[in-house]
Amino acid sequence: MVTIPGNTRPEQPREPMSGADDAGSDASSPTSQAGRRIAKSFGEDPERYDRARPRYPRDLVDRIVGGRSGRTVLDVGCGTGVAARQFQAAGCEVTGVEPDERMAAFAAERGLTVEVARFEDWDPAGRLFDTLTAGMTWHWVDPALGAEQAARVLRPGGRIALFWNAFHIPPQLAQAFAQVYADILPDHPMFRHGAQSGKDIYAPLLTSTAERLTATGFDRAEQWRDEWQRTYTRAEWLDLFPTFGGHALLPRESVAALQDAIGAEVDAAGGEFTVEYATVTVTAVRTGG
Repeated sequence: MVTIPGNTRPEQPREPMSGADDAGSDASSPTSQAGRRIAKSFGEDPERYDRARPRYPRDLVDRIVGGRSGRTVLDVGCGTGVAARQFQAAGCEVTGVEPDERMAAFAAERGLTVEVARFEDWDPAGRLFDTLTAGMTWHWVDPALGAEQAARVLRPGGRIALFWNAFHIPPQLAQAFAQVYADILPDHPMFRHGAQSGKDIYAPLLTSTAERLTATGFDRAEQWRDEWQRTYTRAEWLDLFPTFGGHALLPRESVAALQDAIGAEVDAAGGEFTVEYATVTVTAVRTGG
């Protein structure tokens, strides 16, 4: 794990990125029409989303809640409960806030307490939490309103931890995937922003978020980085990539064509490949006594 002080600006990405829910693009703005459409599209297939999306490093979960006397966690944009269940397994009492009723229902059916609302509009009804988390979702939250709401619902000394899984595909395979998108969907954001992946795609977002948290009454803002790898089979990758931002809005025949062509490229690469992940986190502590 690497820790970066919150006032340090990480090196900016040097290569085009993709597969990160369009974070950093205009489409990821929570107020843009494109952003709202993409955000709503994640609930089209909750079962696939929950099955395919990668989890987060256990060391990260332990680091977020470790050494804290209180174990109440508010998970913002909990989705199907991917991150929330990991915190439950670590002994935490988790409440999720999720704007999509379909995702919220899926999570509730699996034992998570979920309240349906946009976090910025959510009424905590006087409740305070020891920890606030958001996995792969904070870029959909209004940065100013979200930070203010977080400050209201955390106890003094409570920790906010916002994290994302960024990844890097082997370069030759990434170029092959890029050609697939160029051939089938030349105007799709995944190709327009570049079909190569990168583990630093969230660097600007982490820096601006740390600055926003500091300005909103949080202290000790810093960035963490947890590196890990996962090997995907052809079937696993074809299950995962349709959950990336915007794919649920495509015609079914377009997704099927992408799966056929990308599957052929994975077969040509030996039927499986290893993805390098970096789970990147911005975290800070609520001031006050």
